[in-house]
Amino acid sequence: MAILVTGSTGVVGKQVLEHLRSSDVEVRALTRSPAKAQFEDGVIAVRGDLSDVDSIRDAMRGVSVLFLLAPNAADELTQVLQTLSVAREAGVKGLVYLSVFKGAEYADVPHFASKHTAERMIEQCDLPATVLRPAYFIQNDARQKDALLTHGVYGMPIGSKGISMVDVRDIGDAAARELLRRERADGPLPRIAYELVGPDAMTAETVSAAWSEALERTVRYGGDDLDVLEQRLKASAPAWLAYDMRLMMQRYQRDGAVASAAEVERLAQLLGRKPRSYREFVAGTVQAWAKG
Repeated sequence: MAILVTGSTGVVGKQVLEHLRSSDVEVRALTRSPAKAQFEDGVIAVRGDLSDVDSIRDAMRGVSVLFLLAPNAADELTQVLQTLSVAREAGVKGLVYLSVFKGAEYADVPHFASKHTAERMIEQCDLPATVLRPAYFIQNDARQKDALLTHGVYGMPIGSKGISMVDVRDIGDAAARELLRRERADGPLPRIAYELVGPDAMTAETVSAAWSEALERTVRYGGDDLDVLEQRLKASAPAWLAYDMRLMMQRYQRDGAVASAAEVERLAQLLGRKPRSYREFVAGTVQAWAKG
């Protein structure tokens, strides 16, 4: 039997595959274009698309454990619910679903509400799943390179309440550990959920300070203007997605997304180490930029 990884060519999916690379199980990666896929040796490319239910039925043959990561799409909820149903019909013994931190609370943010609804299906149907709830991805801030280096500005309007940002490498590590635990089990294991969070609640002030220290120059915060954010995102994303991101940032500014000490410690127990910090990411990123 095999583990099937969806979202395999994205930031998180690549990390999941990397952490599964040295395992002794068969790993398959779902992709729209297997002929063009460039995976590490040992990873089997499988054609499929979460929006094409027949292709998912085909891809699920011989799969015992599924890693389910849905793209930011207008029909994300439909894709996820259908894929969960296909996995159940295929008789998989385990699932690892990538949800979101604060999904239940942020009911007015479309992609948060979608993921929380998928969690409700997992619970109501008693699916043998691990639900992983990552906070804001630390690596999102690598996209601030030009603003940071050229203008000395951190431009993501995260506000002052605090966000327990998580490193995507920790997401991949946590997912791989749970996939392997479920794959190696004799049968289905009980449902479980983890908050995937960083050790520090980062604010506009502390993020700017971290970049200022690492770059050895003053980095100022660009402010809380959500109109500017939405218009900037519209230059490279559909309007519905730009608005979704605006609503997410609005909730970050109003309520924050801060993990409890118990949630951080629980993740540390899963990883077997402390989660990576934002300052660790900043230091490593600045070193990489300096090397070109």
